[in-house]
Amino acid sequence: MRLFIGGACAGKRDLVANRFPAAAWCRAGEGAFPDSWRTRLAPGQCLVITGWLDGLAAALVDEPDDDRLRARLAAELEAMVEAERRGQGEVVLILPEVGRGIVPLDPADRRLRDLAGWLGQDAAARADEVWYVRHGLARCLTVV
Repeated sequence: MRLFIGGACAGKRDLVANRFPAAAWCRAGEGAFPDSWRTRLAPGQCLVITGWLDGLAAALVDEPDDDRLRARLAAELEAMVEAERRGQGEVVLILPEVGRGIVPLDPADRRLRDLAGWLGQDAAARADEVWYVRHGLARCLTVV
């Protein structure tokens, strides 16, 4: 699994599109969150998953327990890694970096920010490569 993370309009999508021109794309907020990727992953194909903030926002409405939701997301990340190990395709995640800047006053917005940060940490811990993107430039933070 590869992870590309950075702020809004940092160039993540363009960078990934250039590196993986034949990839299929899906949004994490489409269908059943977060496991909508399962029907799109195919052997020999790269699947790029975007739209995490929308999916997280919707999931927060349905799940009041942050720890339970984080565990559910971590299980999905594990399933992605396992699917890659079994040769079912390659997964590329594009995640937003929302932890910089002003902390939101609204509790729901703070929950979203926190969960996005935890998702980033959990994805980075499982990814073979983590790329930080800023101003259209990417720096590889880790390669396993």
